[in-house]
Amino acid sequence: MKRFEGRVAIVTGAAQGIGRAIAERLASEGATVAVVDVNAMGATKAAKVIGGKAFAVGCDIGDPDAVAKLHRKVAKTAGKLDVQVNAAAIVPFVPWDALTFDEWRRVMRVNLDGLYLMCRAGSDLMRKNGYGRIVNICSNSIFAGTPNMAHYVASKGGVLTFSRALATELGAHRITVNCVAPGLTDTEGVQKTKHKDAFGFVEMLQAIKGKGTPADIVPAVAFLASEEARWVTGQTLVADAGMVRW
Repeated sequence: MKRFEGRVAIVTGAAQGIGRAIAERLASEGATVAVVDVNAMGATKAAKVIGGKAFAVGCDIGDPDAVAKLHRKVAKTAGKLDVQVNAAAIVPFVPWDALTFDEWRRVMRVNLDGLYLMCRAGSDLMRKNGYGRIVNICSNSIFAGTPNMAHYVASKGGVLTFSRALATELGAHRITVNCVAPGLTDTEGVQKTKHKDAFGFVEMLQAIKGKGTPADIVPAVAFLASEEARWVTGQTLVADAGMVRW
């Protein structure tokens, strides 16, 4: 399928993991994709592998000036913005008794402040076209109350509620805003943290057994980012093999 032929997309956190897999899918279906990551070298490598019309942009999404510069580059390079997938996030492992305010702010700066900045700039571009799809990556941890990441869970709860409110604000402009909430997913980032030891426990809770991969998350994102989802907004789709059922 070429559902994104002629569309321009931004995917953050796209140097690796879920973000990378999403960028690959959108590009394979015809989109011009801005491969965005704070790791500029990683974004460049990913864009080269993705090929086609993909191009890399290094960006710290918690920096207002960097986000403004990103959107200016996308507008100049591709002429418009149709799809924005906000996958960039910090996924910490910090027990409550070790959680400092500095660590709290470090996570919020990216996971919530960065989301606001991206949606603010992205929706402004989309409104010029009278069309847009914003997909925010949430987390099933907000329903499970996952330990050792209270600030992350709080930030992702904010992603869900912010997305609902933004959907209300932007619906009149034919811009949809939805979330996809993955469960524990086998990515490069997860394998570098203590979360890598939790797959066995998580699998016991899943309705469908197995280990989640980025490829399991991508289809839900691609649907919500497509024209097919024109009648879906303000929703959260949980992609976690049925660990959370709500």
